[in-house]
Amino acid sequence: MNDHATLWNRYQDHLIRCRDGQLDLWLDVSRMSFTLDWLAGMEPSCQRAYADLGKLEAGEKVNVDEGRMVGHYWLRDPDLAPSPELREEIIVGLEAAKAFAAKIHRGEVVPPKADRFRRLLCVGIGGSALGPQLVGDALASQPALETWFLDNTDPDGIDRVLRQIGAGGLAETLVVVTSKSGGTPETRNGMLEVRAAYEAAGLEFSAHAVAITGVGSQLDKVAVAEGWVERFQMADWVGGRTSVMSVVGLVPAALQGVDIDGFLAGARAMDQRTRRPETAANPAMMLALMWHHAGNGRGEKDMVVLPYKDRLVLFSKYLQQLVMESLGKEFELGNQKRVCQGLAVYGNKGSTDQHAYVQQLRDGVNNFFAVFLEVRQDRAGASLVVDEAAGATSGDYLQGFLRGTRAALHENGRQSMTLSVPVVDAFHLGALIALFERAVTFYASLVNINAYHQPGVEAGKKAAGVFLDLMSRVRGHLQGHPGASVSAEDCAAALGADPENVHHILVHLAANGGARMTSGDRPSADRFASAGS
Repeated sequence: MNDHATLWNRYQDHLIRCRDGQLDLWLDVSRMSFTLDWLAGMEPSCQRAYADLGKLEAGEKVNVDEGRMVGHYWLRDPDLAPSPELREEIIVGLEAAKAFAAKIHRGEVVPPKADRFRRLLCVGIGGSALGPQLVGDALASQPALETWFLDNTDPDGIDRVLRQIGAGGLAETLVVVTSKSGGTPETRNGMLEVRAAYEAAGLEFSAHAVAITGVGSQLDKVAVAEGWVERFQMADWVGGRTSVMSVVGLVPAALQGVDIDGFLAGARAMDQRTRRPETAANPAMMLALMWHHAGNGRGEKDMVVLPYKDRLVLFSKYLQQLVMESLGKEFELGNQKRVCQGLAVYGNKGSTDQHAYVQQLRDGVNNFFAVFLEVRQDRAGASLVVDEAAGATSGDYLQGFLRGTRAALHENGRQSMTLSVPVVDAFHLGALIALFERAVTFYASLVNINAYHQPGVEAGKKAAGVFLDLMSRVRGHLQGHPGASVSAEDCAAALGADPENVHHILVHLAANGGARMTSGDRPSADRFASAGS
């Protein structure tokens, strides 16, 4: 049998076409190098993973660090919630998001110094920003509110966004601040910067502000005390990276005019499809198995996500958090064995990738597998013929580049999968997100780790807190010795601190008006003095 016939048969054997109602999502794993024997050998592990997922959805407290359930699946099907109270909480949150957005759109809730809200500024970080950004960029071509995001504590980035909105534009801008605890530094800093901008423009911030937070959090208390426009309750059983279908994602989406009912329906349809324990027909399990096979169950190869659609350009960025925060774990379940698991994710969009890094994917180090994302409909309506000789449209070229890149990778022993949806709409974006969420859960079970805690993130936050405390002490040391010129080693010795950290702090202070610096021939020779001396 020739190679074309072999590949054709493998394609037919390993193409999963989900055609459950509106779902219509295809997963082609034929260009992955697994064998049927390997697949059969994984079946006992797959069956354990189905059972583990069943426990998760039933309300088992798998977030062991915080003693919490993980229930993002209930968000798109409240009837699955393990108690009537949780079911009611989900329904109330959804209806509140839709009702509030409708009031804003109808002009029933208005700012004090403008006739209506026409702009939206979302302040958050991580899952509180990545999901809403993806959904807005993919689905809100002509958003009901022109939208910006503050998702970092970079002062220049904050200034850039505020300049784009403009001091005059703040009067008609609604600000949504999202933080479960209310104490997340990046979000708190962004809120304070935005508040200052409103005050400088002679505007009352509270009359433009909406809080999405935990009940009784620091942010919640501020919103209550100041009488913010609205407050939405974040559930403690929804983690940031899986929060896009909670009020965290639904409030910004509804305000932008996204069909959030369709979004949830797509995820619900994918959940239903992937509860079936028939592995060869389960796209989430097959996706997880391909990750396992490509990386030898150790994440030895990166996942390169290549969406051939501009609307999905942020999908790889979204998946970086979902996959890497979930699967990047030092220890296996029970903390008995150090395994250092993970799966690195990066990506670009097609056919930009053709002019960026396909050269390395095709001919360089073979340390990856690719996931192509195909959207079968080029555009709504007829397309211009851009190549008269071939009768080809721009969309024909895009399909050619996708298939050409896939073939070129295969010819040189590079593995790939292809996910295909008919269109980018709310339903199918919801289905795609749910597909990867469930693949993450399955993969974690296959490699015996906990996908739903993140001790490494907390370690980084604690280390940042220690550094910031040292910065305060260094600043105080300089101010307490006006006129003195000190080295990093001098300052570190006085404070009992690491001289390298002190040097970084002193350079930072000098770059931002908090100190004066005289450079030496090496860091230990640099001298610093209080800015006022």
